[in-house]
Amino acid sequence: MLILKIAFRNIFRQKRRTVLTALSMFGGFVLAAFFIGFSDGTYNDIINTFTRNQMGHIQVHHKDYLDRPSLYKTIDGLPQIEKILFETREVESWAPRLYSAGLASVGEKSAGVRIIGIDPAREIQTTRINEKITKGTMFHDNGDGNSNENGASHEVIIGKGLAKLLKADLGDEAVIVSQGADGSIANDAYKIVGILDSGDEIGDRMAFYLPMRAAQELLVMEGRVHELAITVSSLDDVAWTNELLAEKAAAVEPDLVVDPWQVFARSFYVAMKADKEGMWVMLVIIILVVAVGVLNTVLMSVLERQREYGVLKAVGTKPGQIIKMVLTEVSILAVICVILGTAVGLFLNYLVSVQGFSLPEPISYGGMDFQHMRTEINARSFYIPTVTVILAAMLVSIFPALKAAHTDPAKSMRIH
Repeated sequence: MLILKIAFRNIFRQKRRTVLTALSMFGGFVLAAFFIGFSDGTYNDIINTFTRNQMGHIQVHHKDYLDRPSLYKTIDGLPQIEKILFETREVESWAPRLYSAGLASVGEKSAGVRIIGIDPAREIQTTRINEKITKGTMFHDNGDGNSNENGASHEVIIGKGLAKLLKADLGDEAVIVSQGADGSIANDAYKIVGILDSGDEIGDRMAFYLPMRAAQELLVMEGRVHELAITVSSLDDVAWTNELLAEKAAAVEPDLVVDPWQVFARSFYVAMKADKEGMWVMLVIIILVVAVGVLNTVLMSVLERQREYGVLKAVGTKPGQIIKMVLTEVSILAVICVILGTAVGLFLNYLVSVQGFSLPEPISYGGMDFQHMRTEINARSFYIPTVTVILAAMLVSIFPALKAAHTDPAKSMRIH
């Protein structure tokens, strides 16, 4: 208790020195809290935007489909799987998809395309595909005169890049040739009702979207799909929701696999992970700045107070008590700075999380451009700076504390 009182007295006795030490720790804490919040907010926003707008957080496929895509590796028990998704509270939405390759022609121009069969309503809910249509509209409702006798709409939406390759525009007729699942030649003609810009330039050069029923009819694949793209309420729920769905799906159809975005978007995940490691490099730099600032001011404090330590030792104070006193002073100051830094860091992170800011030049991830960045308020934005600032301050204070503890009483009092 006595050591604590002396430590408090010493902190407020030399105000200038205390302010310098506090500024190092306070500034380091706020910088670290903001940088971690900004890093997490930026990357989570990019991940969320990329997965929600294109691929989903979780996908369901036949077990070999991702490695060796094939027209015949399909999800056959779709109604049962959809029932599981409907009953899973964390699942926000899902969209079935059907894929195949084909050759599309508009007039005299031809190009290889990727046929993508989608359920318009579910795709809008899951990936907001309607917001990516830059020209034209989504598919019209069946029964408006644009459907065949089986109710499959003869309409197509194509990617912006494909429209340029084919020199196609709204209202043009696109003829598609592919292979049906029964071995027949699949071919039909579709009216272009929309041109889409997904943000993925490579994908848009081949994108040929058909309503699900039209795609299934074309490819002779009634009731079958290749993929289910699923979005969940939060990125934090992805891992355990994925495990839950995998267990339930296996009971329905053993050949199905349920993968999180880290698996089916592996290259994107690796790029994000490598970029995020730069955060730790910056954090180490901040810690070094804090450590050097604290070491400098605490060491100066010890040198200035050699006579005081000499007197303490002369009256019987043990070296361990002096070490404890110096470390207590630094600890008290560190705790004060952490409390103040938390208040300022919380306000700063909240402000930028709400307002955000625009980058002068957009950054590109996974074929998508991102220009607006925000921070994120989370626990690690504050407990990591708290631990690092306090530990750094304590560790660098050990040397000055040892120096104070080994002060020679006779010499220090003679010098002063």
